[in-house]
Amino acid sequence: MITSRTGASELVDIGPEIRRLRLTKRDEEVERLVRAAAITDAAGEEVIPRLRVGQTEMDVALMVGSAIGELGGKLSFGTLVQSGPNSALSHAEPSSRKLAPGDLVLLDFGAAFDGYRADTTRMAVLGEPGARHRAIHELVLAAHDAAIEAVRPGVTTGQVDAAARRVIDAAGYGEQFFHRVGHGLGLEVHEDPSLDPGSQTVLEVGMVFTIEPGIYIPGWGGVRIEDDVLVEEGGCRVLTKADRSLRVIH
Repeated sequence: MITSRTGASELVDIGPEIRRLRLTKRDEEVERLVRAAAITDAAGEEVIPRLRVGQTEMDVALMVGSAIGELGGKLSFGTLVQSGPNSALSHAEPSSRKLAPGDLVLLDFGAAFDGYRADTTRMAVLGEPGARHRAIHELVLAAHDAAIEAVRPGVTTGQVDAAARRVIDAAGYGEQFFHRVGHGLGLEVHEDPSLDPGSQTVLEVGMVFTIEPGIYIPGWGGVRIEDDVLVEEGGCRVLTKADRSLRVIH
């Protein structure tokens, strides 16, 4: 019916070309992404110090949404809050589980500003962390930093993934890192490029994506650290700037 009304002889799917155009961001798009990242950072700094034993994961998710709204943003996606053993589930919706002493708390959240979306993950622990908490967090942070160090024009997405994966593999936790290291950001929270093992997209100036390695140990918990990066000449700029340490909540 469409072809008969328009006189076109054939309909062509231009989705792949649109996705290709969206791979790199114009200056005005970057400005919106920077603003979304700043709101995200500020919301995290508002909520994380207020974590308390007895709050539910859903309570915390609502706190994040409220903070983002008060700062002038909208939710980029449904906030993920995973506590204690739930943090080993990688990406799971918040539940009615109550935060307990000694819990790791994984918060994966983001703000949207004028249609453009941020996405970050930060970690906290309720009470003094144990040696394993610190060791796993430091390992994930080292993998995160190795991936960011690898980001520059001309490198492939698979090479960035490999930079993080090598660090985790060398420590013996390769099987506990079972997702890609990142994904594109923009008008959607999951866009091209995909940074997964062996992927061959060549990085270009103006691409924006996440770096988010993690280690997930069933029955114990999981750690993920996620930031948003912009590819620039000679390297990259990290757009999300909030504290990446394991936040200790007493």
